[in-house]
Amino acid sequence: MKRLTLATVTAAALILPWTGTAFAQTKTIVGDTQVVTATVESIERSTRAVTLKKENGEYVTITVPTSVARFDAMKVGDTITVRYYDNVVLRVKAPGEKDKDTDTAALTGSAGARPGGTGATQRTITATITHLDPAIPSITFSGPNGWKYSSKVADKEALKKVKVGDKVDITWTEAVLISVEPPKK
Repeated sequence: MKRLTLATVTAAALILPWTGTAFAQTKTIVGDTQVVTATVESIERSTRAVTLKKENGEYVTITVPTSVARFDAMKVGDTITVRYYDNVVLRVKAPGEKDKDTDTAALTGSAGARPGGTGATQRTITATITHLDPAIPSITFSGPNGWKYSSKVADKEALKKVKVGDKVDITWTEAVLISVEPPKK
């Protein structure tokens, strides 16, 4: 699973000012669901390397982790479909409200005989706005464990709705569903 992806944090920085100055106000940024389908072209079982041919004809080789239980059930010609989803929820915090720094994850194997499963992670941090630059326009955050992030903001007027020192909870959720199907006959 990805951690604090550039895309989700950029989305947070672009949308954050729209949350307004009312405390406990939230804004959800729903991500796109991305679907990638590929065909298994070759499998090197000793190294767990699988070469896939994507729909656009590109080849990519991946190493399947040992935690994938039904790796041996995968066959050349199988179709692998990966669905990826993410979203970000932003909430301006009230003064004095406790900071957050949580990370949860879950992995569930598929119930069928074929390899597959679902993985999900949710991360929440409290970030502090440390710098606003209306000339660029940009916003800079800092958070736990030395985390820092700066991004341009699309709407200059929106920067007027927040100030340096405001704290924001940023929660991002990512989920991946992987399914493996035998070749169509």
